[in-house]
Amino acid sequence: MSQKKEGVRFSGTPEQEAELKKVIAELKDTKGALMPILQKAQDIYGYLPIEVQTMISDETGIPLEKIYGVSTFYSQFSLQPKGQYRISVCLGTACYVKGSGEIFKKLEEILGITNGQCTPDGKFSLDSCRCVGACGLAPVMMINDEVYGRLTVDDIPGILAKY
Repeated sequence: MSQKKEGVRFSGTPEQEAELKKVIAELKDTKGALMPILQKAQDIYGYLPIEVQTMISDETGIPLEKIYGVSTFYSQFSLQPKGQYRISVCLGTACYVKGSGEIFKKLEEILGITNGQCTPDGKFSLDSCRCVGACGLAPVMMINDEVYGRLTVDDIPGILAKY
């Protein structure tokens, strides 16, 4: 029996919307404005949910399909919210060989989310990455800017408890 996890609901504020509309008004007549608008929108909201993409489409006249295409093509953009604590597990070769896949599975199990998702309370988000440049500490994960190396599956509950 598989249960679908309810994601974090979009909850933009009128202030955020006003800020986004101001940015769009300033940039929309500029050639190549979509990328800077999407970057600013992500700065304002933290991610690019469909509600924000629709607002950008409505204000600029750019088709929603094009906005969605650009949002999903570039890895700098996220369609899912990020948690207060952003967990990133390195699945690059050195880390994977030393067990980072098992670390990732343990995090999925404990948090009840998978790659690219955020816990319903907005506390944790989980992402995989390719290399954090700390191969000598493999396997490695980061929580925000804090690096945790030479991990074992048994380390994970204690590390999460700090947050």
